[in-house]
Amino acid sequence: MILRPATLEDTAALAELGRESFCAAFEHLYRPEDLHAFLTQAYSQEAVAGEIADDCCIHRLAWSDAGEDGGENGSARLLGYVKLRYPSWYTEHSDAADPIALGQLYTQPDLTGRGIGAALMDWALAEARGRGHDAIQLSVWSGNFGAQRFYQRYGFAKIADIGFWVGEQRDDELLYEKRLQPRATSAA
Repeated sequence: MILRPATLEDTAALAELGRESFCAAFEHLYRPEDLHAFLTQAYSQEAVAGEIADDCCIHRLAWSDAGEDGGENGSARLLGYVKLRYPSWYTEHSDAADPIALGQLYTQPDLTGRGIGAALMDWALAEARGRGHDAIQLSVWSGNFGAQRFYQRYGFAKIADIGFWVGEQRDDELLYEKRLQPRATSAA
């Protein structure tokens, strides 16, 4: 597995994986018109390209080596990705001085449980620490117990109840936060 930053050339693959992952987990919860509105807002190629180009978002992609969990003909395949956003959307819910948000951590639906999410989470935590943030925040659907356990294993804890909109439907979300030790500065 190769971890690397996203480029605009990754737009189509990122948009497709975002839609596939979201739909695999949550499509059954929404009316078609709400789901369509959300997918257009969050996972259209235009929206994804805008985030890649935006200095506020940092994407890290997990790609297979050719032949390793590859796509057709053993070609490299996008296995998953994580997105960090600074400033965090959730600063008003915490007394952290300089938090960053984890916006999405998605893997190919058929590859869940193979360590891809763990590798991406390890990268995200190291990146947040390396940038000197004192906390990393994320939201998780209140009914997604598997994801909640995953985040709790990394030391995230619930700090607030918030809402998440998919079209005209509001979901109950849990805001999780993990406090980080800022990077040590050497004395001059």
